[in-house]
Amino acid sequence: MANVDLFAIGNALIDQEFKVSDDFLTAHHLQKGTMQLTDGDTQARLYQNLQATQVYKGQASGGSAANTTVAFSALGGSAFYGCRVGNDELGQIYLKGLNDAGIQTTIQSISEGVTGTCMVLVSPDSERTMHTYLGITAELTDQQIDFSALNTAKWLYIEGYLSTSETARHAVKQARAIARANGVKIALTLSDPAMVQYARAGLDEMIAEGVDLLLCNQQEALMYTETDNIDAALVKLKTLSQHVVITLSAEGALISDHDNTFKVPGRKVTAVDANGAGDAFAGAFLYALNANLGLKTAAELAILISSQVVSQFGPRLAIEDYAALLQDFQKECA
Repeated sequence: MANVDLFAIGNALIDQEFKVSDDFLTAHHLQKGTMQLTDGDTQARLYQNLQATQVYKGQASGGSAANTTVAFSALGGSAFYGCRVGNDELGQIYLKGLNDAGIQTTIQSISEGVTGTCMVLVSPDSERTMHTYLGITAELTDQQIDFSALNTAKWLYIEGYLSTSETARHAVKQARAIARANGVKIALTLSDPAMVQYARAGLDEMIAEGVDLLLCNQQEALMYTETDNIDAALVKLKTLSQHVVITLSAEGALISDHDNTFKVPGRKVTAVDANGAGDAFAGAFLYALNANLGLKTAAELAILISSQVVSQFGPRLAIEDYAALLQDFQKECA
């Protein structure tokens, strides 16, 4: 396996995206802006209802860390993605999508079972609400991950959604040990308010003695630190990570290390779909850090990329669009 800059671990999910009304979310007891885990039968019934009453927007390979890895790779980085898919058509589609984006995977990721799916429900305010059946990815273990590329990687990236799985947390623990032994920096995202609310102990376990980069949005930051203002939240988060990034939706992002804290403003766009925006931010931010562009430039590039994702339906841009945006950004900075 070739050397990579980014070694990521996360869930493998095929997204089915719909435009929905707020009344639909209320009627189905779905908390807007969060991810809710479910079983296959319950999701199948919801899917039938969605097809009958709401507006279908398409299918895409998803998963938080996978979206991040695609952005990182499309901007010019090299990456590996460790996950678990079923030995089915959706599993083949999922891995092919990653490989077509230049991301390394392993045949170890394939096992008997059903590939996970996620109903992504986009409400009129562009917020995304997710109804997820993890399928076989719920049983992700270290047996599905080839850790050899991690020894020489620059970054290990961990998605917070793995906090719900005991076997996945064990795999993360193994990855953390390899990373620390080889001087690989560790980045982690809290991923979703629901993870903070319902899987806090799992997040604590994965953060362990600390990380090099912690990413979250404002709601996650406040919930995780049990504070009511962003400054107090930042103080607590800085005890867990050398660098902290708190995204602020349209307002931009708050960036902090042990020496400096600063805010980078957002870009004015017409928001259509928030699905994948935070993931794209993380991928672009990590790419810029890995290219030694500095924290401020990293945040500016990340805001540019994520703002474009928000402006369309689906969790990712076309692969060629990332490079084009990077070129535009470089001209802005020249």
